[in-house]
Amino acid sequence: MLSFQPIGDQAVCIRLGDRIEPSVHDRVRRWCRALERQFIPGVIEWVPSYTAVTVLYRPAEVSYQQLIQLLERLAEQLDEEPLPQPRIISLPVCYGGEYGPDLEALAELCGKTPEEVVRIHSSAEYVVYMMGFAPGFPYLGGLPKEIAAPRLATPRSSVPAGSVGIAGEQTGVYPISTPGGWRLIGRTPIPLYDPTRNPPVLLKAGDRLRFRPVGRTEYLRIADAVEKGEDVWNMGEWLKEKT
Repeated sequence: MLSFQPIGDQAVCIRLGDRIEPSVHDRVRRWCRALERQFIPGVIEWVPSYTAVTVLYRPAEVSYQQLIQLLERLAEQLDEEPLPQPRIISLPVCYGGEYGPDLEALAELCGKTPEEVVRIHSSAEYVVYMMGFAPGFPYLGGLPKEIAAPRLATPRSSVPAGSVGIAGEQTGVYPISTPGGWRLIGRTPIPLYDPTRNPPVLLKAGDRLRFRPVGRTEYLRIADAVEKGEDVWNMGEWLKEKT
């Protein structure tokens, strides 16, 4: 499935499927890679989502019709475009207690113990399908169905930055303090969003993400390093893993 649809007069949506699945995600990644490698006059940027890529452009430099012709040519070469090797990132998470106030209730809802939920959640490898909602917020696929749970009936007015939550068959991490209705099961001390860095977000679409359980002492040690301004994004011995 491939179609091009205008979004106003300065963007075009490249639709690649209608289901959230790895094969569609790979097509999204191929398009992003191709757009990165192939200069197209007038194109400003592109934004990947679950099943599409939105391309933003300057109509004074390239018309919609011209852009579609260029994208159609690019589509013919897409199968030859190699997929970049995904990064695998491991985030330390302190589960339960003050950091995961919904863990026990979610476990009961799923017919599990809190320890089983932590084991299941931290044993999976998740795909960053797209970024959205808030700066640096990753929409992750791969949550085991046995711990899937609906959103809270009443959202919280404020969710602390770093909170790890579950909503439906998705899990995610809140990069900033914001209202939210996901069920909170833990928290990472690693900032996912830092406006002083370039790029300002830790994750990107196509990454693979794992959660590593840590105790409160380890959580506070890392949080202290963050508070002191240490470059925790480059603590490769535990944060980023080579594929």
